[in-house]
Amino acid sequence: MKAITFDWGGVFTQNTFDGRSTGRIAERYNLDVEKVRAVYFAHVHQLELGKWTLETFFENLMQEVGFTAPLEEIIELYLGSVYENPPMYDFLPTIPAEFKVGLLSNNYPVLSDRLKADPRWARFDAMVYSNEIGFKKPSPESFHALVEATGVPAQDSVFIDDVEENLVAARALGFSTILYHYAEHDRFLKELEAWMNR
Repeated sequence: MKAITFDWGGVFTQNTFDGRSTGRIAERYNLDVEKVRAVYFAHVHQLELGKWTLETFFENLMQEVGFTAPLEEIIELYLGSVYENPPMYDFLPTIPAEFKVGLLSNNYPVLSDRLKADPRWARFDAMVYSNEIGFKKPSPESFHALVEATGVPAQDSVFIDDVEENLVAARALGFSTILYHYAEHDRFLKELEAWMNR
């Protein structure tokens, strides 16, 4: 048994979720986008590690940036900032049954629940989210959790991510890796096919 494992942001989405969401928040409330991003990125690890709820995170953001907005509105604006990568969603259900399929994502409360509830994700055998395990990539603990969830050793697994730092960490633990960019989907398919046929 081999495992094909994926990141979420930048693989199943186009570009980064964080950059788009902070830009939309700044535009909606007429804010300095650089200030919004400075506060956002100073504290987003609290979401990724499951230490803060979305409500706590955005209450803090509004306080530090200096604006007010309905909490439900800003959260929906945030969650609505996901731009999907259709070719990857088309590819996912075509993965042959003899391969386990796993996900390892630095993710956030509520958003991870929405992803798990998406029927298109039924092909995943295992989904590991940083906000649920308390560790985020590129920590070794996060990759160990992925191996445990899939039940497949790293040496028999490939990890696909859009961030080289995460791939370096995965390779150090024995994973094969593929760097992904949504504009180079065909290259990814060729690289993955070569690994699957080893």
